[in-house]
Amino acid sequence: MFTGAMASSYYGRPRTTLDIDIVLTVEEKDLARLAKALTRADLRVQTQRLRSAWSSDYRIFTCEDTNSPHTLDIIFTDRPLERKAGRILGLPTYYQTPESLILAKLRMLKVTIQSERAATDREDIKAILKATRVNLNSLRKRTSSEHTSAILDELTS
Repeated sequence: MFTGAMASSYYGRPRTTLDIDIVLTVEEKDLARLAKALTRADLRVQTQRLRSAWSSDYRIFTCEDTNSPHTLDIIFTDRPLERKAGRILGLPTYYQTPESLILAKLRMLKVTIQSERAATDREDIKAILKATRVNLNSLRKRTSSEHTSAILDELTS
């Protein structure tokens, strides 16, 4: 599923970046096949770095496009994807749900030092809340357990 700027754009705040963020559930046995698919898509893949990223605590792998300055960030997860069906260029795809995207951005705000990055996440959250139907009661419960409710309260006041 798409996350990051692509999902933020889908939910109400069009913006561009030089990367695309996706979330994948992939088993270790499928990493070689993933590496081949990424290489066929003209992305630079170092298989050992891919395997290291998959097994790390951080679980993010970045590969560069061979024809442009763009990158692809792959976030590996073992959890079920909180996703919503959508379309991109007329093709069916999935986007991270607005609630899950807001929660991810709130977690980033909790640990972000760079003020520019934090400002972008804050504006994304505000735009998503304004343009998209979000279950605020459910979101507030989840922020309470993640200790990010004060940030959400600040953004919704």
